[in-house]
Amino acid sequence: MAPEPASTQPVTIRAYQPADLDAVYRVCLQTGRNGGDATPLYRDHKLLGDVHAAPYALFEPSLAFVAEDAAGVGGYVIGALDTQEFEARLERDWWPKLRAEYPEPPASVPEGQWTPEQAKAHLIHHPWVTPGELAGRYPSELHINLVPRLQSGGHGRRLIAALTDALRRRGSRGVHLNVLPTNVRAIGFYRHLGFTQLPAAGGVVFAMDLTG
Repeated sequence: MAPEPASTQPVTIRAYQPADLDAVYRVCLQTGRNGGDATPLYRDHKLLGDVHAAPYALFEPSLAFVAEDAAGVGGYVIGALDTQEFEARLERDWWPKLRAEYPEPPASVPEGQWTPEQAKAHLIHHPWVTPGELAGRYPSELHINLVPRLQSGGHGRRLIAALTDALRRRGSRGVHLNVLPTNVRAIGFYRHLGFTQLPAAGGVVFAMDLTG
């Protein structure tokens, strides 16, 4: 399939609205393979969004922004002001329902043979917990995704700026994010924007001080 051409339409960065939730799910799925379309990997097209996007939009909508052109919403940035408080809320108000819906992978199937859906189901039952040292210095977190037509033109930078400005107004000292080591394009993007890469085992963590 030929890559989607870059958008030539004006792109608006605006605050997230509840009516954007379906678009957030769609963008999450269409960027779920290291920035590329993960639709073929998942029978359940809401699973990725349930794990990585929807709870941020629902629980902290004031820290969510979208990028929209004539074709519709094609990108978002979402965040949590206090990552540890947010993770506690997920444990209380989000994961229990999903755990009932998505059982853990069968014990007879080795981790290396899990399907993408089984890997996400495992993450629902065993979510990532932010280390206290990281949360202490960079208490907030962010996630950004843009479909290919919006992955150039500075739209990602504008989304990040919208969120970091909002976090500063809310008094955040710093923000962090996790990136898969295989997502080379994203790693370059965050370095270009001035994020600092921190030592991390098994992943890539970037952070930005917001006190300056």
